[in-house]
Amino acid sequence: MNKFENSKKIYNKAIKKIPGGVNSPVRNFGSVDMKYPVFIKKAYKSILIDEDNNKYIDLIGSWGPMILGHNNKKIIKSVKKALKKGTSYGLPTKQEVQLAKLIVENIPFIDKIRFTTSGTEATMSAIRLARAYTKRDKIIKFKGCYHGHSDSLLVSGGSYLLTGEIIDSNGITKKTIEDTLLADYNNKESVIELFEKYKDEIAAVIVEPIPANMGIILPKDNFLQFLRDITKEYNSILIFDEVISGFRIGFTGASGYYNVTPDLVTYGKIIGGGFPVGAFGGKKEIMDMIAPVGNVYHAGTLSGNPIAVAAGIATLTKLLDNQIYIDLEEKQNYITTKLNKLIKKYNLKVCINSIGSLFTIYFGVKKVENYEDSLKADKDMFNKYFKYMLENGVMLPPSKYEAIFLSTCHSKKNLDYIIKLTEEFFISMN
Repeated sequence: MNKFENSKKIYNKAIKKIPGGVNSPVRNFGSVDMKYPVFIKKAYKSILIDEDNNKYIDLIGSWGPMILGHNNKKIIKSVKKALKKGTSYGLPTKQEVQLAKLIVENIPFIDKIRFTTSGTEATMSAIRLARAYTKRDKIIKFKGCYHGHSDSLLVSGGSYLLTGEIIDSNGITKKTIEDTLLADYNNKESVIELFEKYKDEIAAVIVEPIPANMGIILPKDNFLQFLRDITKEYNSILIFDEVISGFRIGFTGASGYYNVTPDLVTYGKIIGGGFPVGAFGGKKEIMDMIAPVGNVYHAGTLSGNPIAVAAGIATLTKLLDNQIYIDLEEKQNYITTKLNKLIKKYNLKVCINSIGSLFTIYFGVKKVENYEDSLKADKDMFNKYFKYMLENGVMLPPSKYEAIFLSTCHSKKNLDYIIKLTEEFFISMN
């Protein structure tokens, strides 16, 4: 059983200087009924090591980008080489063009791409661009989908908003809330009703094509193609937020996986190998509205930062090998198949949703197909599972609403250990 004395001491210092003692809410561990979080000291491959020298099999992967594991040699080598040349210039570099070329030439529906410093900035900028292009104000988003912490996208969001039971963040203007229309994921009628009511007022529909911030939820009944069709019918922009699914379930993400072409797509840290970076891209006629070509403003001193770009080139070059995705899906199938057999063996009310290298375990429900289903999952049981796994060397995302991420570095031994611990927990549930 792990001990956490050093983490406790650090947290007691942190809460005096940092709100909640952390710089991103879910890291607080309060949502899993813990009095303090675990502070990480270092990581390698599939392993995290905390300040008490406890080791964990990492199932968070920095919330997705560590698809090649921690401290990948090729990425570190590229970063070290870039560091020797300088850390930031505030001017363009040849490497930015190289990374853009790598993405544009391998993703058919992206004509041009603009780099940002985060996924939040990418989705915020995509919304602004869609509004300028259509000359409309309103957007449709889906309950429980999370698109970063910009104002219009925090309305009924997922991630910590769900975990912390926050409906909408304070500090958002009434007009912003009025311009953000809410639909239900996998519910076509809820989308149709909004379009029929607001007709030519809707600038865009933004969606996580594979929602991963209310747990993993898969599109059903050609829902993504339906969104493509209805946005075309009403001359609105379709934005796929692939901050999590992009380069995770294939190089072309959910768009390629489901063969549905959005007008704009957003990406996050994975295109920088885990470094602070994001991007939004899409059709030329829309992207060319961005300054300095057009009059939609987007800027950032660290957009296309040379260190993040170097890590991104190393990461995406490696991910061009489709065998990686085949191997990752085999790992996911291996562990989820074993877990599903255990669920059946012990006759448990537990559901697993999975795709590619992602999966979520929902306690207390038999199926999860939408936002309402995810809310019914048993929080107390998940919290007990989280603590049991943590104390025995497995780091799960500290929220029942987050996805589990596998990497190329997770070994069969890692997976078998997770299965063993989970069976022990399942037995304790009976």
